[in-house]
Amino acid sequence: MDASFDRVADSAEEWTRSWAASMSERAAQAQEMSQRVAGLSVSATGGGGAIEVTVAGSGIVTDLRIDDRLPDWSGTRIASEIMATMRRAQSRLAAAVAEIAAQTVGANSETARAIVASYAERFPEVDDDREQERDNSRRERGGW
Repeated sequence: MDASFDRVADSAEEWTRSWAASMSERAAQAQEMSQRVAGLSVSATGGGGAIEVTVAGSGIVTDLRIDDRLPDWSGTRIASEIMATMRRAQSRLAAAVAEIAAQTVGANSETARAIVASYAERFPEVDDDREQERDNSRRERGGW
C-alpha cells in the first residue's frame, strides 16, 4: 500500500509542479501583452491628409498634427474633423490589440477574447463612409 500511496503522491506533486509552471507561463505572457499594449500607438488621418491624430493603447490622444491646408476651414469644421479622425484612430486599437494578444496569450484564450472585446466595445469600428456622409450633410446645412 505504501508504493501505491507514493505513486499517487508523486503524481499529485508532478501535477502541482506542472500547474504552477503553466500559471507562471500564463502570467509572463499576460505581462508581455500588457507591456506591448501600453506601448502601442495608432494613427489616422483626416481632412484630406491635413490632420493626423495618434492615440496610445489606452485610446488617449498622444499627438495631433494639423498642416497649413486648413486656413479656409471654420473652427467648428476643424474640431469635427479632429474628433472624427481621433475616433478612426481609436477604432483601429481593437485590431492592433487582437494581434498583440494572438502573439502573446493566444488568439483563442479567454484573456485575449475578454481584452479584445473590451477594446471593441470602448472603441467601436468607424464607418468612414457614414462619417463622410454626416460631414457632407453638415457642410450643406452650413454647419461648418
